[in-house]
Amino acid sequence: MRDHASPYSSMAAPGTAAGAATAALVQYVVLREDLARSWSLGAVVAQGCHAALAAAHAHWQHPDTRAYLSEGGAMRTVVLEAPDEAALTALAQTLQQHSIDHEVWTEQPENIPSCLALRPYPKDQVHPHLKKFKLLK
Repeated sequence: MRDHASPYSSMAAPGTAAGAATAALVQYVVLREDLARSWSLGAVVAQGCHAALAAAHAHWQHPDTRAYLSEGGAMRTVVLEAPDEAALTALAQTLQQHSIDHEVWTEQPENIPSCLALRPYPKDQVHPHLKKFKLLK
């Protein structure tokens, strides 16, 4: 096994120091509202689960992801709705432009972008990019 330094080894949530409590972390998941109306509840929930796990897996070395996962039953997840594929794609582009780590889940074999999830972040770092989206109903 190779010993590589993590690209995140010197990063921590803003306002934290060694031994200090981490800032409140939240993982945002954004599902397509149009699919939530036409797919079964189970299928939609699965999309959100896939996206959240993909984001956590892709960014597992980030200190915020590790801290979030160590919270166990205290993890905070917010599920929002995007009206359609165009809105989800626009959000993904905005997040990418602002260097916000996220994963878009694309349902296969249909090749349908169904959901995206951010890695866990302090809420104040990402909320401005998500405030136009409502909680999923």
